[in-house]
Amino acid sequence: MNLKSISFYLSLFCFPISLLAFINILYSSYFDYFLSIESYFITLFLSLIFGLGLYFLGKNAERKISFIDQLITIILVYLLVGFFISIPFYLSNLQVTFLGAYFESISGLTGTGFSTFKNIKYLDPTLILWRSSSQWIGGLFFLIFLVLIFSNKSFNYKMTNLTYSGDSNFKSEENIKNNIFKIFILYSLIGFIILTFLKISGVRLFNSFNLAMTLSSNGGFLPSDNLKEIISTNFQKIVLIFSLLLSLLNFFLLYNIFNKKVLLKYHKEDLYLLGFLIIFVLLIYFNNFEGLNIIISVVSSLSNSGVTLINTDNNLSLYFLLITLIGGSIISNSSGIKLGRFYILLKITSAEIIRLISPNSVINKTIFNSDNKITNENIQISFLIFISFFLSLFILSSFLVLDNLGFESSFKLSILTLTNTVNSEMFNLQNLNFSTLLTSSKISLIIFMIIGKIELISIFLIFKKIIFKD
Repeated sequence: MNLKSISFYLSLFCFPISLLAFINILYSSYFDYFLSIESYFITLFLSLIFGLGLYFLGKNAERKISFIDQLITIILVYLLVGFFISIPFYLSNLQVTFLGAYFESISGLTGTGFSTFKNIKYLDPTLILWRSSSQWIGGLFFLIFLVLIFSNKSFNYKMTNLTYSGDSNFKSEENIKNNIFKIFILYSLIGFIILTFLKISGVRLFNSFNLAMTLSSNGGFLPSDNLKEIISTNFQKIVLIFSLLLSLLNFFLLYNIFNKKVLLKYHKEDLYLLGFLIIFVLLIYFNNFEGLNIIISVVSSLSNSGVTLINTDNNLSLYFLLITLIGGSIISNSSGIKLGRFYILLKITSAEIIRLISPNSVINKTIFNSDNKITNENIQISFLIFISFFLSLFILSSFLVLDNLGFESSFKLSILTLTNTVNSEMFNLQNLNFSTLLTSSKISLIIFMIIGKIELISIFLIFKKIIFKD
């Protein structure tokens, strides 16, 4: 393990937190919210000191590190950045424990949206902004991980090669910097577009800004206790659907539209996602009269956001829960098993059945009818991810059942944790009080929220490296 190189890269993820803290200090000063301004100063100095210390420790180290060291760096980023983000929560006047504050910060970073806070609209506005910022920065970090690290050809278990993933040529340091800059600009542009449409629809600026950061990261934190307090008109609902779709589909879709590239060639995965989305909506639309609210819930489930406008007495919670298992595009902030992996398993299974019936049949091994071929490695990894997901589900459910949550609640909460989806009304878990959970349950949820983002196979690879030292 190259600790100095890991220290260098870890330091680079500390400085954006310093910037976010500085922005919150300016916001607090401008609007005279001085009650918790000290916590942002502490966060600013700690993240800056840690960042500089780690930078000087690893500045002369080798820049090129192994994939396993990159995975370790990602996990350390979540743990360390989560610590910095937890400081304002812990030092607020809400009397939250440090574990509760850390739980909140990891929930934000992973875009999950579980919260230990009640009566959100009565929180200090700077703290609401900080919660939304934690989701936004977490989404940015994950996209950088996804495009720069998880695209590794030797360990491509995210299968980013099966869809458009931008420029995958990262041979030079300058090229890497250019791609990070491109990701930042495009991610910011998506947030700005969502913010603009929300403001045009009549949502007040503060709520629009926070909701834009939430939706662009597929997060679940809201600037109010209920989405119904923010979104009410049909136009606002249509804007919400559009915003969720922007985050659900391939991150580079907007980039390719601006560059006038052939979308049918590069974004066939997105076409399949839209097709399945229409099917999911039609399956329940004509038997339910909530109209746009149902469409919002289906899109929100598929994008692993979880925000909803439907009532608590719905009987579709299991249906929405199953949709969260799929998730959005491979190149997006969404989690879940992914449509591509389901597609591979179903196609190979059907191909084997056809081969048994007609041994001389020629099997088409392309994915989404594109030019990309399904390899044996893709099949093995898809099966492994499928098994590891349900293994994670069993382990986490076992821990939560010990907390007297009941089997149904434990099972639902475990799925939402592993798909990084908020426990909203459409899953009938909105009254779950995370602050009263046992310490073991909170720690388990923290661990599996991170695993839900990076996937259990990452942990297996790290353990293999440590045990076998190969």
